Amino acid sequence: MVKQILKIQNLHAAIQGVTILKGLNLTVNSGEVHAIMGPNGSGKSTLAKVIAGHPSYNILDGKIVLDDQDITQLSPDSRSHLGIFLAFQYPVEIPGVSNIDFLRLAYNEKRKTNNLEELDPLTFFNFVCSKLDTVKMDSKFLTRNVNEGFSGGEKKRNEILQMTLLENQLTILDETDSGLDVDALKTITSSVKQFHSQEKSMILITHYQRLLDYITPDFVHIMLDGKIEYTGTACLAKKIEENGYDLLKIKY
Repeated sequence: MVKQILKIQNLHAAIQGVTILKGLNLTVNSGEVHAIMGPNGSGKSTLAKVIAGHPSYNILDGKIVLDDQDITQLSPDSRSHLGIFLAFQYPVEIPGVSNIDFLRLAYNEKRKTNNLEELDPLTFFNFVCSKLDTVKMDSKFLTRNVNEGFSGGEKKRNEILQMTLLENQLTILDETDSGLDVDALKTITSSVKQFHSQEKSMILITHYQRLLDYITPDFVHIMLDGKIEYTGTACLAKKIEENGYDLLKIKY
C-alpha cells in the first residue's frame, strides 16, 4: 500500500505582506521524486521554505500534512525532527561553529526526539567519517567552521552530508545544482541517488534539465504565479528545456 508522505492543500503564503503562494496543492507519496520547475518569481523557493517552516513566511490559508500529522503551525526544528530536510540554494556560513560540532548537535537532537541515546564526540566522529566518501569530502572539512571559506561545490556537498546523516523521510533540494560544475553535480546526484529509497521521498526544485539527467523524477510540476499549473512526467522537463515555457502557452 502506498504511503502518503506529504499533502499540501490550498496553500496561501506571504512574506512582508506580499502573497507568493496562491492556492497551491501537492501530494507526495513514499518513494516518489517530484521535480518543481517554473519561471523566476513563480514561488518555487518560497514553497520549499514554507514546507520547512521558515519564520519569515506567513501561512494565510491552507494546510501542510506530513505523514498524517498537520504541521502547518509547527516550528522548523519540530518539522525537521518529524522528517523534513531542506538543502538550501545558498547555504549560509556560521563563523565560530565547527562543522563537526554543528553536525553532531543536529544529529543528537534528532536522536533525543526519538528517545535514542546521544552519540559521544568520538563515536560521532567515527560515524560521520564513514559517510564522507559518499560525498567525496575530506575529513579536514569537519574541523573548519560551517561553510566558512567553502567553495560553492563544497557547501552543497556539506548539505548533502547533513542529508545522509539525518535520514529524513522528505528531502527538499532547492536548486542544489545551481553553480555546480559537471563533476560536482555528478558527485552530489550520485550521493542523492544512494540515499533515496522506497521509504523516502524527494522534491527537487530546479531551473534546468541537467539535474534531471542524473535523477529521473516520477513527476514534473510547473509552477506559475504561486500555483502548480501543469504536471507531467520527466519528458515534460525535456520539452521545457528545448522550447521554454512558451510551449505550455504560459504568459509571464
